[in-house]
Amino acid sequence: MFGFFCNYNLMYMYVVYILFSKTSLKFYTGQTDNLENRLHRHNAGLSLSTKYGKPWELIYKIELVDRSQAVQLEIKKRGAKRYLEDIKFL
Repeated sequence: MFGFFCNYNLMYMYVVYILFSKTSLKFYTGQTDNLENRLHRHNAGLSLSTKYGKPWELIYKIELVDRSQAVQLEIKKRGAKRYLEDIKFL
């Protein structure tokens, strides 16, 4: 459905990600240092905020050096859909 992934030649330790639920037609934005584990937790219903949208599909990620860079993106404040529209992803 969507293409994704920004990649630079650095050693990344943190990921900002956007998920999409075909079930609820909603987006979810998160930050983590272990994307594989975090995606598993979302789809296993272990996260209260994404429990009812399963299954979640990873549609976009940005790999960053640290959490402070992730916070600076302010994707949650703007909203995932608006962020993706602003960068011409949608």
